Amino acid sequence: MQLNNLIRRLDLVTLQLFVAVHEEGSLTRAAARESIALSAASKRLNELESALGSPLFLRQARGMQLTPAGETLLHHARRMLFNLEKIGLELGEHLQGVRGYVRMLANLSAIIQFLPEDLAEFSGHHVQIKVDLEERPSNGVVQGLLDGVADLGICSGDCDTRELHAVRYTRDQLVLVVREGHALADQPRVAFADTLENDFVGLHSASSINMRTVEAARRAGKVLRLRIHVPSFDAVCRMVQADMGVGVLPRKAFELFGGALGLRAVALSDDWAERELLLVVRELEALSPVSRMLFEHLRGDQD
Repeated sequence: MQLNNLIRRLDLVTLQLFVAVHEEGSLTRAAARESIALSAASKRLNELESALGSPLFLRQARGMQLTPAGETLLHHARRMLFNLEKIGLELGEHLQGVRGYVRMLANLSAIIQFLPEDLAEFSGHHVQIKVDLEERPSNGVVQGLLDGVADLGICSGDCDTRELHAVRYTRDQLVLVVREGHALADQPRVAFADTLENDFVGLHSASSINMRTVEAARRAGKVLRLRIHVPSFDAVCRMVQADMGVGVLPRKAFELFGGALGLRAVALSDDWAERELLLVVRELEALSPVSRMLFEHLRGDQD
């Protein structure tokens, strides 16, 4: 593969088209999304594959499927496009007086419980730095960092962080949430196995809390009786209030939402109810100065 030929073929329009083909599963839909004539889109994709010396997609009846070479290019293409978008955003922000821009991914637990105060303190000292925060489940945080779509991330400590650099951010504790008058409401602590005769209101299936509770039920030799999945902590509390079941939430999230609804929190005696949240980055040395400042602020005095 000749480097000059590859550089000529890896223009941004072609890279955007390549990502669109993967996301749409169809060259026709990708061409329409990118406002490129189908014939021109086909030509661009063929020339890209020729320059790389390898097919990027398997053309199948159910759509365009990435080859291993395509998977590799997708990883780098998304990172390149993100970096270009970030350049545009940061240059635009400079015109408005902003002196830095950090994009961050975090799970719901971190966003609800800890980041509001931590980011408010950071912003108070660095008013010209803008933080773009997006919520994702912990596995999605890791994948987003690996794909290069963010600078920093916060995920659950039991998540596979793969090759990311990870340090402890903070800890939290999970509690059982029940209605007042429930048989467990007045218990100071309860083992999770002793709650499994109840219906449960669960967070979305990709959440760390959902995966922990399902696995804990499996280890107890039972199946978690999930009556409904909901997308947020406040929705769990409302469903518990409506007698749809019991739930499991971080204690601080319960304090924010559950108390006002007349619900009760019962401590869980299981070891897994004590959680660690991790601060993750791709490469510490590769962080921009403003991203490094936010990393050090969130890291605090942790080793």
